[in-house]
Amino acid sequence: MPFSRLLFLLCFGVVLLSCTSKTEDQTVETFLAQHWQHPLPPQGMPPDGFTEIEASLDPKACASCHEAQYQQWSTSLHAKTMGAGILWQLQLMGQEEGNRCLRCHAPLAEQKALVALRQDWPGAPGAAPPSYVPPDLDEHGLVCAACHVRAHQRFGPPPNKTISESPIPHGGFIESKAFEDSRFCATCHQFADDGPRINGKLQEDTYAQWAASPYKNERHCQSCHMPDRQHLFRGIHDKDMVRQALTIELQALPGREPGELLARALIRNTGAGHHFPTYMVPKVAFLLALLDANGQRRLELTHKIVGWGVDTYLTEELYDTRIPAGGEESLQAYFAAPSEAGWQLELSVEVAPGEHYERMFSESLKHVDVLKTDVIKTLRQALHETRSRRYLAHRQLADLPAPVAN
Repeated sequence: MPFSRLLFLLCFGVVLLSCTSKTEDQTVETFLAQHWQHPLPPQGMPPDGFTEIEASLDPKACASCHEAQYQQWSTSLHAKTMGAGILWQLQLMGQEEGNRCLRCHAPLAEQKALVALRQDWPGAPGAAPPSYVPPDLDEHGLVCAACHVRAHQRFGPPPNKTISESPIPHGGFIESKAFEDSRFCATCHQFADDGPRINGKLQEDTYAQWAASPYKNERHCQSCHMPDRQHLFRGIHDKDMVRQALTIELQALPGREPGELLARALIRNTGAGHHFPTYMVPKVAFLLALLDANGQRRLELTHKIVGWGVDTYLTEELYDTRIPAGGEESLQAYFAAPSEAGWQLELSVEVAPGEHYERMFSESLKHVDVLKTDVIKTLRQALHETRSRRYLAHRQLADLPAPVAN
């Protein structure tokens, strides 16, 4: 083995993952405890006879056979977990603190080594990575290998079609039903009971929300976020996912006295298997307004912000208006009935997927006098990108009753 490769591997204290327990009766819990060791061990040297593509951890190498999955993944947030939003923070962190973020944002040992090299951390390897590690692997976030490769052995769900290729590339794969189980996702989407909390609530609690929901026995994470095994991982950033999560009723009803109407919107979380939204970062604004006969907004009646608001230091809860799975929220407002026909109620649903980060990044930019130029540049890019992801998810209209003739 070339000395440079040896240095790269030894810097992490290589302990190869044992793949000897491959029996069909292996439980999901046992598999996951082995599969999601933290930190993940390095892959080690590829088996003899592996081609360059078979050995590579590059997602593009996987695309040579799994093109559809690669194309889907490349449009997902999983492929963007190492964007500007985390990079500017890594520039201010030490290795131990940074690795806590990389545990989910770039979990492979090989990715952490590359980040350590870029950040010039004390624990960085003293040599270039081996050929099976592309030099930009850390820039691609949650890559294919993070879920599917351990010690160069491939893992995946039971096949849904006959594999006729011979010989099977990279020596085949080990199948496990864990890939179809919500617990597989919990490694990143659920903090342990002793994890960081605000007002007694875990900062990341999605799996537990699902486990306590009416949908626990009806669907799992992959049912919604990987339908038909598509590697899309859509969530709050996606308009269709937001629409599928909500059932909305909008009505104009008689008011308390003549000449008055009541606008009422009932919003139910009928589609998300967890809180809507599930964690602190996104916020969803529901705005109830009155439109004239020309469709022009004439009056904003009321609005409500749905989400979990916390301060930017992650110490204080400001509010928690999230809608639990199967739960509902309502908006209502009384108003004078217009004298003209053709007026309507409007309910708009506006999503700020990174609202918490917008506040955090803006607050950090107040301290440019103590930040390095490169950090400021990346921070400004992160703020711009986060703000640009706001969107109108839904707009619903309801006719007002015809004016009463005098």
